[in-house]
Amino acid sequence: MMAKVTGIGGVFFKSRNDSAVLKAILSVALVLVVCGLAVAANQSDPVGTWKCEYNIGDQKRTSTLTIKKDGDKLTGTMSWPDQKDTNLQDLKLKEGELTFSAERVVGDNKFHVEYKFMVNGDALKGKGTLDVGGEKRDFDIEGRREK
Repeated sequence: MMAKVTGIGGVFFKSRNDSAVLKAILSVALVLVVCGLAVAANQSDPVGTWKCEYNIGDQKRTSTLTIKKDGDKLTGTMSWPDQKDTNLQDLKLKEGELTFSAERVVGDNKFHVEYKFMVNGDALKGKGTLDVGGEKRDFDIEGRREK
């Protein structure tokens, strides 16, 4: 005697109940995948205000990075204790990597600084590259999102 096979593909299930259970499992799995993708996307969301710290030589420095979303475009500013609201240039987010540049003014000197960060939830970690007379100098920089 042979059992009647029904369900998805008609080959694997001996009853409609087995097919319904599989459909429920697949539905739950799909929901979990979609939720996981949403959480992963949120992990790399750079929008907000970030308090950053870094060292230049033996001196600890701070800056404040502010990122906003204007439609589909990211905009932002960076501020230091002695320089406020400098617009960010070439601001991009790709696969969790945030890149931009800013013009840092110290006294009569202007420095072009390029930044690369990995965004992970409420933490930023990356490097700044300072151009000093044609010589590139890197420094580590980390930031925490303000709540």
